[in-house]
Amino acid sequence: MTGEEVLAPVSETETLRQQLLQAQRLSSVGELASSIAHEFNNILTTIINSAKLGMRNPDPSDKQSAFERVIKAGQRAAVIASGMLGFARKSGSHRQNCDIARLVEEVQILTEKDLMKHRIHVDTKFISRPRAWAVPGQIEQILVNLVLNARQAMPTGGRLKIEVRENAAGDTVEVKVADTGLGIPPEQMRQIFEPFFTTKQPDEYGRGGTGLGLSVCRQIVEQHQGRIRVESVVGKGSTFTLKLPKRLPDDPE
Repeated sequence: MTGEEVLAPVSETETLRQQLLQAQRLSSVGELASSIAHEFNNILTTIINSAKLGMRNPDPSDKQSAFERVIKAGQRAAVIASGMLGFARKSGSHRQNCDIARLVEEVQILTEKDLMKHRIHVDTKFISRPRAWAVPGQIEQILVNLVLNARQAMPTGGRLKIEVRENAAGDTVEVKVADTGLGIPPEQMRQIFEPFFTTKQPDEYGRGGTGLGLSVCRQIVEQHQGRIRVESVVGKGSTFTLKLPKRLPDDPE
């Protein structure tokens, strides 16, 4: 068997893996699209009304205030659009020295309106701002999946807590995503990371879960030589803990 014959299947597997990650990422974008479209409609309403006030009001200070609202709303729209496009397009497997707390903040921008729409209050706690050599788009994908899963586990609203800390003893970065939702029955705990396993019921549009979200999370974590674990109590909620090594042996200094 030639060297090319050995390498070809590996390359094909990696291509398929990247396609799966991208497909799942776009699925997450679809989950957020309705809330983001609603937010853009609110922003456009603010821009239009403020612009009309600025044009009609003869007082220079009132005009200035109105146009400042237009600029602020436009900047808000630009941040949301940039975050959404960046998340949808990020691909590849190049590791960078990432501020993990910053990745959490970027995910908050993407999911903020969706969580507000579903009456979910978010508590974010950065005990430190640790850095890790990771693929930023893939870590964001894990975080978006965990946040969306938490939201779906709280159909009548609730509280979501996201915590970032550095574990100096283990030389790792830890991110916890905890909800006050339905919880996971013990008999399902062993299956939740398996491909195509889902307990999600179809929503008002007939869309259910794909069963790929947590499977993709585990795949990404294993690629980073990290770990993901879950603790859950039925009726009280679940906590997912993501542990990433700050540096892998082949990472640059």
